Amino acid sequence: MLYFIILIVCPIIGIYTQSFSAGWNPFWESIADPLAWKSVLLTVKLAVISTVVNILLGTMIGWVLIRYRFPGRSLLNSLVDLPFALPTAVGGLMILLLLGPRSWFGKMGLEIVFHEPAIVIAMVFVTFPFVIRGVQPLLEELDRSEEEAAYTMGATKALTFVRIVLPSMLPGIISGAMLAFSRALAEFGAVVLVAGNIPGKTLIASVYIYGQIESDNPQGAAAVSVLLLTFSFLILWTVNLLQARRSGQ
Repeated sequence: MLYFIILIVCPIIGIYTQSFSAGWNPFWESIADPLAWKSVLLTVKLAVISTVVNILLGTMIGWVLIRYRFPGRSLLNSLVDLPFALPTAVGGLMILLLLGPRSWFGKMGLEIVFHEPAIVIAMVFVTFPFVIRGVQPLLEELDRSEEEAAYTMGATKALTFVRIVLPSMLPGIISGAMLAFSRALAEFGAVVLVAGNIPGKTLIASVYIYGQIESDNPQGAAAVSVLLLTFSFLILWTVNLLQARRSGQ
């Protein structure tokens, strides 16, 4: 409990205290600043896009890793967790080298880095494992006899997937997607290298917070931090609620 209080509870209380230390009006003025508001909206929009991409890719990859056997499967399964092991700045550097102006894409005239697509790619990279690891245990626990019974009754593979498999995978997809969204909201290391950090265009909330601290404006940084922290609290509460319901079933 002492460890939990010192490293988690105290910093959270400190952020909320700093945000409202001067009253409600300064807090609202910090949030209502056009650059702050645009950075938060941009972060939420790109985090949603990256989460949708993760849902599609994560569900398919999780399905393939569980249901198929092929050479290199174990290696691919271990590589899924690579974004957790790599420093996020290294991930951003890899994206910069692969998609930057000096890369093959840059020489082709494709401008990806320093634009919104590069931010989405960085967010997808750092949140890649969440949906996959959320789906895999559910697929392993799924009773194949239900699928076989559906095939026996004349159901197609698509109908069997929609009616039998997908409902079993859905809790893992939802919880993984929410964790990926929460993680994307707070990403800094990978994004700061590829975003360009143009105010009002590619400046996301975490980089805005860093800029406010560098500009000696802790009130503005804390106000935006409170927004992101509140979003994360709501997401984690929802994930825990879904997991509790699944355990109850």
